[in-house]
Amino acid sequence: MSEGKMNNSPKQMNEGMNRIALLYLTGIFGCLLMGAIFLDLTSCKGKVQPTTSFDYSSYQAYKEELKKKEEIDACWKIPELYLIEDETQKELIAYGKELIRYTSRYLGPNGSVLKMSNGMNCQNCHLEAGTKFWGNNYGGVASTYPKMRARSGKIEDIQKRVNDCFQRSLNGSAIKRDSREMKAIVAYIKFLGQNVQKDSIPEGTGIYKLKYLSRAADPSKGKLVYDAKCASCHGAQGEGVMAANQLEYEYPPLWGDHSYNTGAGLYRLSRLAGYVKYNMPFGASFLKPQMSDAESWDVAAYINSQPRPVMNISADWPNISKKPVDHPFGPFADDFSEQQHKYGPFGPIEKAGKHKK
Repeated sequence: MSEGKMNNSPKQMNEGMNRIALLYLTGIFGCLLMGAIFLDLTSCKGKVQPTTSFDYSSYQAYKEELKKKEEIDACWKIPELYLIEDETQKELIAYGKELIRYTSRYLGPNGSVLKMSNGMNCQNCHLEAGTKFWGNNYGGVASTYPKMRARSGKIEDIQKRVNDCFQRSLNGSAIKRDSREMKAIVAYIKFLGQNVQKDSIPEGTGIYKLKYLSRAADPSKGKLVYDAKCASCHGAQGEGVMAANQLEYEYPPLWGDHSYNTGAGLYRLSRLAGYVKYNMPFGASFLKPQMSDAESWDVAAYINSQPRPVMNISADWPNISKKPVDHPFGPFADDFSEQQHKYGPFGPIEKAGKHKK
């Protein structure tokens, strides 16, 4: 290397020294800054938390709830009573709603109009006066009646369906088709379904169809569920709790002399299990169920294994091949036992029926 290339001017040397000093100071400042950040992060404890892993299960639950809310929003809308302009019609519909909510006050054992039922209210099975999503509501009734029903083998209208409830679920007697009470109840049911397209059934109406268990529903397991989640309202012996007015039940009896009889729809296990799933215990809903599918089936089996009024249903299902898989009384068009038709497993019965068709 030549000597000339080793020599630099004073100006060049000063510039080089300045650059070195600047880099040095920048490095020191950076180190101090990083150190301060590190000390702050390690000393703040509760203020800054380390990043947690993604909670996939919570995310899925949130997505499912949003999906359910969308289903509810998209379903049948409950009409508003105050919008009815015809005052006479409004009064009739309002009376119908009152009869659904407080049936026993008017038509119960000590009813002010008639004494002809067991003390339960229609609302005990058709929740929120027949408007709750998957609460056995009336949204799809007006749009589908009159219709052929395999249980009677005849075409039935809404009046016949209402009297079925009085005779089966309320273990009472039929009311006259031309009575003010019948006219009011029918008017209310038609009012609720006024915006539903003919022959369509809106999502969320009636009772949810729960997926079958792969095993038989177990009354002994159901008793454990009942004791833990149901007895506080319905009583240890399923007797229910009478209201302060002694005219109706605050919480209805689930078996015994004042409950639904063996001809009622809820005496079919799939109906009761589907009803329980999104409505029981108190506070449960489609958005916030409180029982698993298995618990719903088992507690339904326990409830329906208990004694209750017996109805003569010999005229039901004139075509026995039309009986549902969970109809608990023979004769049947298959070789499965009454026990299996009552408690399941129902999958094999359904599969055998489809195979025959």
